[in-house]
Amino acid sequence: MLFQILKLCSALLLLLLFLECKCTKQPHITVKPEPVKDTVPTKFEPDPFSSLVEMDTEFGTMKIEIFFEAGEHRANFMKLSKNKFYDGTMFHRVIKNFMIQGGDPTSKNAKPKQRLGANSSGNEQVAEIGNRYYHIKGALAAARSPDEVNPEKKSSGSQFYIVHGSQVSDEQLDKNERELGIAYSPEQRKLYKLMGGAPQLDMNYTVFGRVYEGLNVIDSIATLMTDGNDRPERDVKITVRVVRE
Repeated sequence: MLFQILKLCSALLLLLLFLECKCTKQPHITVKPEPVKDTVPTKFEPDPFSSLVEMDTEFGTMKIEIFFEAGEHRANFMKLSKNKFYDGTMFHRVIKNFMIQGGDPTSKNAKPKQRLGANSSGNEQVAEIGNRYYHIKGALAAARSPDEVNPEKKSSGSQFYIVHGSQVSDEQLDKNERELGIAYSPEQRKLYKLMGGAPQLDMNYTVFGRVYEGLNVIDSIATLMTDGNDRPERDVKITVRVVRE
């Protein structure tokens, strides 16, 4: 009798162990890892052949490289910067999600609500529009008169703009490639989609530099309240220092 009881207990124990294992066992599920998302760049390494300047504002400093390839624009901008031409001028035209524009010498002593943007240092610059640099956020380009009076797309003698930009899609870039006969590199496409920009300006204005550090300063200026002429209600003056010629 005792032997039968022990045998029954052993059977019950084995059954309990079996049920426990069966209940706790989980099916094997392969979890696909989430793709690593690219982070939005906050600064870049300038090219060793670029000239470097720093543009001070009350919102911080933008560190800017001036491209070697745009030789005439580079020489002109560096000359004006060394001669302190830009010091005390202001960003006189600001459009959120588009650009911030400066370089009008009459902005130095402008009265409140005075309309600005009609003046420059003098002679226009011959266009140096290439297919290497585009209007990705932070791009530094030369302002100019519209095509109707300036079919050669000549640049202002001193006025410039820095791209703030909006979101960019592959469809926009594909359209530009078809219509303008250009080909964006994978890196350019990646930066356009990560950072935004103004691809509608590509191949129409001379891009001669970029902000490589201090991109947040563009955001601060581009989001200021403006009047009916896109002039900030708060004057944003600049000082430009040459760091490397």
